[in-house]
Amino acid sequence: MTWGRQNNEAEGHEQMDYAFEQGINFFDTAELYPVPAMKELYAVTETIIGNWFKKTGNRDKIILGSKIAGRGDYTKFIRTTGFSRDSIIEAVEGSLQRLQTDYIDLYQLHWPERHTNFFGQRGYTHSTKDYWEDNIHQVLETLRDLRQQGKIRQVGLSNETPWGCMRFLEESKVHESLPRMITVQNPYNMLNRLFEVGTSEIAMREQMGLLAYSPLAFGMLTGKYMGGMKPANARITLFPNYNRYSKPNSEAAVQRYYELAEENDISLTQMALAFVSSRPFVTASIIGATSMDQLKENIGSIDVDLSPELLKSIEKIHEDIPNPGP
Repeated sequence: MTWGRQNNEAEGHEQMDYAFEQGINFFDTAELYPVPAMKELYAVTETIIGNWFKKTGNRDKIILGSKIAGRGDYTKFIRTTGFSRDSIIEAVEGSLQRLQTDYIDLYQLHWPERHTNFFGQRGYTHSTKDYWEDNIHQVLETLRDLRQQGKIRQVGLSNETPWGCMRFLEESKVHESLPRMITVQNPYNMLNRLFEVGTSEIAMREQMGLLAYSPLAFGMLTGKYMGGMKPANARITLFPNYNRYSKPNSEAAVQRYYELAEENDISLTQMALAFVSSRPFVTASIIGATSMDQLKENIGSIDVDLSPELLKSIEKIHEDIPNPGP
């Protein structure tokens, strides 16, 4: 989601080349990217990926995920019609064209149309002004039709709540012709483990794997922002309003996690990523990098095993400072 804003096309292609050489076979994008979203850069990230597919001929070797933007004030420049049938078809056709492919392996709803607690909200407050009417059956019908046409292969959710996950799953159970949501892409990291409350049981019992995004909490769990540091070109430095993980309680937790990593001769980055990968409900960890050094360290975390003693120490910090970055 940095490609086209913090990274140019050549840098994005260099990252994809290296990741592919290391065995990475899942790329996740969205029509919204790059972020922060802006009209002038709409869907540039998909175009960069599509050009890489054309250049390398590696499309059939990659599991490709993309997403339709939901209804929101900051995405009005994309569309304002939510997940209507025409909106979904328009979004899929646009992504296929930019990605230079005739199918998307995993097509996801980027966030719910209804008002609920996502993007940094800790709890749910019901809104009597919610414009949403239950259209889940119609959404699944449209996705079914696109799958029958071969344009998408599987479907998933993103930024969803336990209620939303089960509502979609139950609809496809009752109506067997409708596609089943097989993944949910939600934030999950050592500063935000709210997925464990309710949704992790759904992931395990319903086999709806978590695609964990922000595993490094906007870079907070690298330690690079400790002590008030503001590294040049870093995400929170460039976009200070992205502060869901950089408040005082998060800073206190990061300090303790950093000291724990030091005691165990491991980088905080790799400890944080290895923790996410070790969770039984996680199908994939959505890593992101703006430099090759970051990418190499991120991918290298797959070879890191956390001992039972280290995991207990992580739990102790979590008990003392639970979920400081919702």
